[in-house]
Amino acid sequence: MNPPLHGIRVLDFGQYVAGPAVALLLADLGAEVIRVDPPGGPRWASPAAAALNAGKKSIVLDLTRPADVATAHRLVAEADVVVENFRPGVMARFGLGPQDTLALNPRVIHLSLPGFAENDPRRDLPAWEGIVLAATGGFTDMGLNRILMGVDPSYTPLPLASAYAAALGALAVGVGLVARRRTGHGDAFEVPLAEAVLEGLAFNSLAVSDLPPRYLSLREHEIARRRAAGEPMDLTYAQLQELLDPFYRSYPCQDGRLFYHCCPAHRTHAVRSLRLLGIWDTVRAEGIPTVDPYLSTDRWPDGADCTLLAYPLSARWTARLSELIAAAFLRHPAREWERRFDAAGVPGAAHRSSLEWLRSEHPRAAGLVATVDDPVHGELTVPGPVVWAEGTPPGRRPAPALDADRAAILAALPAAPPEPSAPPTDPSAAPGGLPLDGIRILDVTNVIAGPMIGATLARFGAEVVKIDPPTPGFDPYHTVVVGMHAQRGKRSVLTDLRTPAGREVLDRLLPTVDVVTFNGSERQLGELGLDPRRLRDVHPGIVLVRVDAYGGPGHGPRSHAAGYDDNVQACTGVMTRFGGGPDTPEEHAHLGTIDALAGFCGAFAVVAALAGRDGPAPVTRTSLAAAGQLLQIPFLFDGAGRDELREPAGRDVLGEHAGYRCYPASDGWFFLASPTHAGPTDAGPTDAGPAKTDPANPGSADAVAAVLGLDADASQDLLATRFRERPVEAWAELLGPHGIAVHRIEHIAALRSRGLVRQSAGPVPLRGSAVFVRHDRHPSGREVDLVAPQAIRPRYAAVRMPSDAPRYGAHTREVLAELGFTSAEVEAMAAEGAIADGWTADHTYLPT
Repeated sequence: MNPPLHGIRVLDFGQYVAGPAVALLLADLGAEVIRVDPPGGPRWASPAAAALNAGKKSIVLDLTRPADVATAHRLVAEADVVVENFRPGVMARFGLGPQDTLALNPRVIHLSLPGFAENDPRRDLPAWEGIVLAATGGFTDMGLNRILMGVDPSYTPLPLASAYAAALGALAVGVGLVARRRTGHGDAFEVPLAEAVLEGLAFNSLAVSDLPPRYLSLREHEIARRRAAGEPMDLTYAQLQELLDPFYRSYPCQDGRLFYHCCPAHRTHAVRSLRLLGIWDTVRAEGIPTVDPYLSTDRWPDGADCTLLAYPLSARWTARLSELIAAAFLRHPAREWERRFDAAGVPGAAHRSSLEWLRSEHPRAAGLVATVDDPVHGELTVPGPVVWAEGTPPGRRPAPALDADRAAILAALPAAPPEPSAPPTDPSAAPGGLPLDGIRILDVTNVIAGPMIGATLARFGAEVVKIDPPTPGFDPYHTVVVGMHAQRGKRSVLTDLRTPAGREVLDRLLPTVDVVTFNGSERQLGELGLDPRRLRDVHPGIVLVRVDAYGGPGHGPRSHAAGYDDNVQACTGVMTRFGGGPDTPEEHAHLGTIDALAGFCGAFAVVAALAGRDGPAPVTRTSLAAAGQLLQIPFLFDGAGRDELREPAGRDVLGEHAGYRCYPASDGWFFLASPTHAGPTDAGPTDAGPAKTDPANPGSADAVAAVLGLDADASQDLLATRFRERPVEAWAELLGPHGIAVHRIEHIAALRSRGLVRQSAGPVPLRGSAVFVRHDRHPSGREVDLVAPQAIRPRYAAVRMPSDAPRYGAHTREVLAELGFTSAEVEAMAAEGAIADGWTADHTYLPT
């Protein structure tokens, strides 16, 4: 069976991370990718760039030469997809802008990934990764820990904007290919990095009015207390640990290595963890509350100040459980605990650095990493696919030598140059509308990554039916509050698929749907009646997309292990880097860093499978681990000299070097990005800032020093002193004409305040900059602030605002009636507990 994008030809003009990563994602699902580089090769000479170019073909074109521009035009005429990530207008200089490529080839899907949108006043600002993150709150809203430690700004070396934009860009291409099957016409999509990162950090900006105190963690209560009392945020790392929930904390083990104990909020995980640690009998004897978390607190028994079945725990039980758990972990080494947790089906992970992860057994066996013979760097270990079709053999083809495929590429082109053709007709007459209109998705997922698939696709017209069990597996925070974003655009049905009646509901639903999305193990698929063979028996063309924690194309010792975003952060090196070392790991941001990315990748897997659906559709997959590797792409390689490369890490780091760093001005902080090398087309960078892993980047601030009238070897301390003398805008005006980018470091709360529109005021603008929506008619009865779904901007296809996340079970009877169940049958199913209308007796949206 061919992968879904077999036969699709992609032209990759991208540089740095976002563009090449989109093309790599397309290649992972079978597309042929021709990489077009300028003379001298990729601007980013890091081994990480070799990882992004794995398996592609290479041709060098100098777009300042008319003959090479003509060759590029001929390539476009034969392509299905064009990917570029330059500033708006740059590709148009060479006759390769979106309007140009659609004129050359009306069936082409053109993807642009600028730092800032075409209609953004900052469109011409050199949008290095750090500039984009400064503009979108990426250096300020980095989690509750950093707030309490008073670390603001808080630099991250991870290319968050580029990774989110890459996944959303691949999704945009897939949506365009699906629409093309119906219309025969191509489209142009813009995915600005600034808007992509806001969607990736959506759970950091989610705000709910009058959220009951039971949903606030000890850290949030302490932040509120200190702000009210006017006390500084000055906790030490050690002091901070006392405020961490015992099921969201790192514990030292017998061998000194830390183990991340992250298994909260689930109906069974916490209890199974305490049993495994040998302390359940003690905890139960001491009377820990196990109240149903879907009861409002006014119905809790006397003395119950929390429940073990919900996050967060009270201060009293946090202290006691942390004491008992810490003592238990000292009985075994960290990796022995990891083995035991995996065997028991309880999420947990030993902390590792990224290099330890790359060199460990599981990612190699699972095909999450592969070793290639790179033509430039020699033997190199690089990430495996982020998204793959089941049955894909593990491994990677290396990146090609520069210009290695020129002769073959040119020989395959038609002898005559293409005749110019008319551009697509006016949008009013050309194909438009919602590209996934008529596509029906059955969503059998939970928490964040899985639900984000359907919520993301709903904006393009997909109808999503969400199934959850009548007895919830997770607590109200992780289902209802998080679901206010992750469950948008869906109808909600509660039915137990493990019962005969629930299986009958499933059997009637499956023939009506095009796609099933699921996050969990193969074993769980079978238990729920979602085994791929059974699905194809019921509906041969059905698409199944699966997300799990540690899966890859092959099978490793942790392939079936349970895990959350935080567990994957811990074992792949994200926490060790962010915290500054193995003894002080920290979660990167505080909700959904990897989850959101995996959800976007899963959404791409859906549309890729739909775009290539001419027969039985392969099962397409992604995993949190695979997405977490993409998020770390500048650092996730191994080869000669890798041990000596220093990485920016820890809470005190403000940047990569003096020319790429956060600085304080007289009126606040800003990020400065100085160019270190010019590209042959003078297009300017768009997505990845200079990195010490890039041997072509000298890491100097000479240009900045020259403009300021300082010696070329001026230290960053001297630069910081000078920058404190004037406001941010003054430095932007002075340095901007010299190609040195400056942007004020924003807070998400400030962006939300400035860009907030009320849902009740009318249609939400979906092509603005940093637009947030106050859902003031929300079914919860509260005002809910969410980022607008505006990162993907098609020229012709439509995008809609998804409907508000419904109350769980709100559509159970409606959907069952559509499936032909009689009222009597529905009542009988409800009486036996096979279906339900809600998770609370009074059908409350959010228990208080």
